Amino acid sequence: MQTFEHGAVVWDVACPQRPSRVAGLTMAGFRIRELDALRMVPHPAVTLILEFGPDSPVLDGGPGQQQRGSIVAGPGPGLGSGGAVRARGENVECVQVRLSPVIARAVLGTSPADLDGAVVPLGDLWGREASRIREQLGEISSWQDRFALTDVLLARRHEARPPVDPEVAWAWHRIVVSRGLIRVDGLAAEVGWSRRRLWSRFRSQLGLPPKRAVKLVRFDHAAHRLVAGEGAAEVAADSGYADQSHLHRDVKAFTGATPATMAGEPFLAVDDIAWPRRGGSGDSAEVDGRRRSRFPHFSVTKPTAPHP
Repeated sequence: MQTFEHGAVVWDVACPQRPSRVAGLTMAGFRIRELDALRMVPHPAVTLILEFGPDSPVLDGGPGQQQRGSIVAGPGPGLGSGGAVRARGENVECVQVRLSPVIARAVLGTSPADLDGAVVPLGDLWGREASRIREQLGEISSWQDRFALTDVLLARRHEARPPVDPEVAWAWHRIVVSRGLIRVDGLAAEVGWSRRRLWSRFRSQLGLPPKRAVKLVRFDHAAHRLVAGEGAAEVAADSGYADQSHLHRDVKAFTGATPATMAGEPFLAVDDIAWPRRGGSGDSAEVDGRRRSRFPHFSVTKPTAPHP
């Protein structure tokens, strides 16, 4: 376990010693004594927070949108509310899981489209299973054992349901590896589908339309460069934005903050410790039920026989 210090923020962070058996699933563990109005910055993955500490964290998504305990959000979180979701609490302990949208439907048992970027209590999706997972995690003292348990449970759910269409997985992979610098109009031609069909399947299976996916992946890449200390003008020029004002508008739309403010957000700054290879950005693709690969050290075979 490592200590993450960011201004007045002090967290304990644990990382799994082994990768998940499910491509596109990454996780990290957090122990936080005081969590004070943490802004949850939108992210190109579905976020699953499994809490088991003595006190349940509270997530505020705006007036009348308060959730407590284990939650699921995505793709985002906060994508549907301008990044306004904030977390607070004391003595917080949790396993945070990031699911590539390609595998999220199978793991969750519902399409990310049904979440619409909102924060949803896990119990609303999984019923008593959510409470059982909380109890099991609380009874384990080792972080590595917690990760192993979580991986087994989520892998079991993933294997029980069919994958997304390989054409949809391919389109997501292309968006991610391009860091959001791809023209989405060409994706349908690449997989041999009509534009209308790909847009419909992509939105229903992954939870957001291709153009929004491109914007979110591009924003995520730019946001982490800002956190690393790079200037906004340079980041805008290298990340596909028309100019610095364009970057500013996207940051404002996704987070409600300015680029300078967002660059100091602990939710982003902790990634280098919690996800050192940035594996939690949805940067894994499951192209079909047999071929599984991990970005960036992989090649994905393009679908060769479009579905009728």
